Amino acid sequence: MEEGWRDSNPVVGTRTKPRDRVLADAELVAIWSAYGNDDYGRIVRLLILTGARRQEVGGMRRGEFAFEDGTWTLPAERSKNHRAHTLALPPAALAIVGAILPGERDHLFGSRASSGYTAWAAGKAALDQRLANAVEPWKLHDIRRTVATRMADIGIEPHVIEAVLNHYSGHRRGIAGVYNRSPYEKAVKGALIRWSEHVRDLVEGRVESNVVTLHA
Repeated sequence: MEEGWRDSNPVVGTRTKPRDRVLADAELVAIWSAYGNDDYGRIVRLLILTGARRQEVGGMRRGEFAFEDGTWTLPAERSKNHRAHTLALPPAALAIVGAILPGERDHLFGSRASSGYTAWAAGKAALDQRLANAVEPWKLHDIRRTVATRMADIGIEPHVIEAVLNHYSGHRRGIAGVYNRSPYEKAVKGALIRWSEHVRDLVEGRVESNVVTLHA
């Protein structure tokens, strides 16, 4: 409707139930540790480290990386909100990408050079088999929600988390969406490093679960 493609909303009255699944720390560790040395395993770890969407990582291309700066730029045409998005990747993510880039194909993942990774169902089934019921039913997109939630748990500010995820609650409306165009580059870089270190500490058992039980 905003773009003038329709005069009315065709889904008015449709019932929707947003997912609210957030992985527990132990589940996140189990998923990280069930890593398969394949494209899907690398993608999952990058999703955990960046909070990106699966298609964004699965479609990564060689030209999107500037290793001298340690950055990955998601182009506007591959972004859900049509905004180019640059992230300063933490060392753990750069190590994953750096191990792949010496290859010759344009796309980092997938067997088809023109489309990136496509074997989502098979990859998820293989990972779930390795998990051996260590994680309750989950979807890849739950990782993105978990990253946002757990970043908040360790004290990263909401506007920085939104910048990490390339999600702007004020998009097109209000002061946040219209006037504030800052990408918070330094804050985002620091947040990703801090989150990466937190994931490492969880995996290595150096921190306890951040879930706190409140008593009346």
